[in-house]
Amino acid sequence: MNRLEQLANTAKDLGCKVRRDEPMSRHTTFKIGGPADLFITIYSREAIQKLYKAANELEVPLLPIGNGSNILVSDNGIRGGVVALAGEFSQIQFTGDDCTIRCGAGATLAGLCVFAREHSLTGLEFAWGIPGAAGGAAFMNAGAYECAMESVLTSCTHITKTGEIGSLSGPKLEMGYRHTAYTDNGCTILSLTIRLKRGDRDQIAARMDELLARRKTKQPLEMPSAGSVFKRPKGHFAGALIENCGLKGRSVGGAMVSTKHAGFIVNTGGATCRDVLELIDIIKETVYRQTNVELECEIKTIG
Repeated sequence: MNRLEQLANTAKDLGCKVRRDEPMSRHTTFKIGGPADLFITIYSREAIQKLYKAANELEVPLLPIGNGSNILVSDNGIRGGVVALAGEFSQIQFTGDDCTIRCGAGATLAGLCVFAREHSLTGLEFAWGIPGAAGGAAFMNAGAYECAMESVLTSCTHITKTGEIGSLSGPKLEMGYRHTAYTDNGCTILSLTIRLKRGDRDQIAARMDELLARRKTKQPLEMPSAGSVFKRPKGHFAGALIENCGLKGRSVGGAMVSTKHAGFIVNTGGATCRDVLELIDIIKETVYRQTNVELECEIKTIG
């Protein structure tokens, strides 16, 4: 029995759902990606601790995935196991007082926004429409409309690669533009705690509707993508630079610079990871040649 089979059996014994050679195109908003050796859905903290310890002993890498909204997976897939959080990791509840929420990392960011709105809590409106999991949003300090998770996030509970539970809070989260301590430390976020303020439910709902309408007007939400491809360069907007360089509609295979928002690459049908990476190289080279601005990718390429 090889190491993957051993880990798969351990996962099944722990009550996890295990799929072999699972196409990652089914689990990313880009609809791109080859097969993961193992795709493991975990439902409890007890199970994830035992699974991570077993994977560490077997030397099988594990990669946590949220809603797959900010990643580009290799056409060759992912070796080892991909971990999806469900069950207790999808729960959203109050903790301590009626303005502090503990949210499982596997819950959708949309679900968290709705929870806040239904309880007349303001501070998360900016996140309405961001197509990710709450854990992923905390991981990368997701943001929009001049706001980001750092404005509401107070702490995260995580698990290390060796199966130890820990937490980070306050300054130790090291939150910056599309960056936190978790983008570097190799830990998997299990839950997050956010602090909001009391507000008027109707005003909160109206603001969420307004921002979503703006997204629909300006962003290609109707097509598969991984969101904004590039980080915002200092003093510039990536989308404007790309558009001004005449790259709107530029395509490689099934990958195309969106004609709606040049900061997005969309999958027009059958796009491969190689198509996207080639198009990214064309964009970066063209923008640098014409503007002397170097673009840095926001989406993460894995596998």
